Amino acid sequence: MSSSLDKLKALTSRLEEKLEQKETVSKPSQKEVTQTKKASVEEPVKETSVTKKASASKVTLSSDDVRKENVVRVKELYEKLKIFEKSPDFDKIFIYKAMNLSGIGLKEEDFGEVREGKYIQIIAITYEPDKNGKKKAKNISLGYFGKAETLDNTLKNEIIEFVLRWRYEKAFQNVEHYKDLIARVETTSDTLF
Repeated sequence: MSSSLDKLKALTSRLEEKLEQKETVSKPSQKEVTQTKKASVEEPVKETSVTKKASASKVTLSSDDVRKENVVRVKELYEKLKIFEKSPDFDKIFIYKAMNLSGIGLKEEDFGEVREGKYIQIIAITYEPDKNGKKKAKNISLGYFGKAETLDNTLKNEIIEFVLRWRYEKAFQNVEHYKDLIARVETTSDTLF
């Protein structure tokens, strides 16, 4: 699971860099400010238990803010890409177990590359029981965007961004789930053994 999380973090980082580049193109004066901030180096601070707790709370606050902003952007893309036509309730799109792209690479080695001759689709994956009661993966198309060769670059980036941001929120939800489970184990640890 950690390698998947590392890949998600790497993809998210790349996405954020591309979004930052996009913003700096439209705001050249902000680019200079960003470069000045990166150029300045702060003197290292000796960590104590107090500073560790303070920095931990800052991380929690900022990750909550990042998550809120991410959900807002997912909803914007959900509407812009007309995902609502196939999945009318926004909150229910996070019930899916996974989400993939057909026709665009999301792996590190082919990230963002369109596959010639393929059709671009956002695919949601659920698990439903078959006639024998065994769970079986089911693919659901949430959006069809035509042939790869005809795909507009801006639209391609928005499709990729939607899938990555959906996965990012799903990762947050999984972390919450495991935190809840761990909390249950910790509260009953005196009765386990």
